[in-house]
Amino acid sequence: MLNISNVSISKYIEQSKYASLNRAELRTSGNVLRKTLTVFFGFAFLFMFVPWTQNIRAGGNVTTLKPDQRPQTIHSVIGGRIEKWFVQEGDFVNKGDTIMFISEVKDDYFDPNLLGRTQEQLKAKEMSVDSYMEKVKALDNQVDALVQTASLKLQQAKNKYKQAELKVVADSMDYQAYRTNFEIAKTQFERFEGLYDKGLKSLTDLENKRNSMRKAQAEMISGENKLLTSRNELINAEVELISIQAQYRDDIAKAESEKYTALSSMYDAEAVVTKLQNQYMNYSVRTGMYYITAAQDGYITKAIQSGIGETIKEGTPIVSIMPSKYDLAVAMYVKPIDLPLLEKGAPVRIQFDGWPAIVFSGWPNTSYGTYGGKVFAIDNFISDNGLYRVLVEPDPEDHTWPEALRVGAGTTNMLLLKDVPIWYELWRQINGFPADYYKPISQNEGEKKK
Repeated sequence: MLNISNVSISKYIEQSKYASLNRAELRTSGNVLRKTLTVFFGFAFLFMFVPWTQNIRAGGNVTTLKPDQRPQTIHSVIGGRIEKWFVQEGDFVNKGDTIMFISEVKDDYFDPNLLGRTQEQLKAKEMSVDSYMEKVKALDNQVDALVQTASLKLQQAKNKYKQAELKVVADSMDYQAYRTNFEIAKTQFERFEGLYDKGLKSLTDLENKRNSMRKAQAEMISGENKLLTSRNELINAEVELISIQAQYRDDIAKAESEKYTALSSMYDAEAVVTKLQNQYMNYSVRTGMYYITAAQDGYITKAIQSGIGETIKEGTPIVSIMPSKYDLAVAMYVKPIDLPLLEKGAPVRIQFDGWPAIVFSGWPNTSYGTYGGKVFAIDNFISDNGLYRVLVEPDPEDHTWPEALRVGAGTTNMLLLKDVPIWYELWRQINGFPADYYKPISQNEGEKKK
């Protein structure tokens, strides 16, 4: 009884017969509550000092470590019409296996003898190049012959000029001798004329001296005439020398002009030959592109184009293929606020979709069904979803990732950071503070500190 009234009836009731009344009278429930609360708060207080691993949770998906190992599509390099399929979805193909055959749809390539006709054009142009080359050689020989002939003609003209020059010198000396003789004869005539006037010489002697003077004068005039003739011959020889130089210079220039014209035509023909060779190789390569082949070993996952007779354009995806050999990785996306906490080599715990687990994200060594990984690369540019992509590779020191994993599967990732007490983590979460900056210590650094 509660005994809240001044009138008590406890003396009228035999309490031993009533168990509930006995428990109420004993008032032991308060003691039990106090003990329970004491034990609870004691455990809670101790629990606050239990270590907790700070972590960053982020979603992601399974991908491959190398770009060439990721799912890809095979495209058609040229446009065409689907004629035949050689594979179906789910087939395994080796590198170089034929996937599809297409036919030509452009009228520029309809000719079945296109390669042969192009090769004939190429041969014709190559023969044209050879003809121009022979013409250039012939003109080279002609120029060499003209140079040799010009050299001989010039040598001949120079010799003739030298002869005329020497003749002028000889005639000039003869003329000077004749002139000297004339002056001597004239002086003797004047002297005899004076003696004749004095009567010392006869008229015959005077006439003989006059004849001698006239003869010396005639020889002098003849010598002067020969000198002038020799000088004219020298001028003619010089004119002939210059004329020969000009004539052969023009002939050589004309031959060289024809040679350069032939060279220009030969180069044009060579350019056409190169163009035809390029065109022939393009046709040849295009012919080999009618068969679309696998770029590497893998599985055909989806046929993007279907049917027979459909027309496809250049660059159209045909099928998607998954490489048979790949190194798995996880692409996780973190918030910009968590990006400064990331470091290459930081440990990550990964839970794959399809592998359920009981996970305690902050308890070290008590997570079951998760797999280890390490940060391999961090993007420097934000993704379209407003998050930064982080590539995680398997941790070689942890359990091997499941073999049944497939590229594209979803993941839940926990990037493990610093170990802190639970009370600190609760205080941080309540105040909205970011996790502590933590730089993982490599094994080499740990050994050095030891």
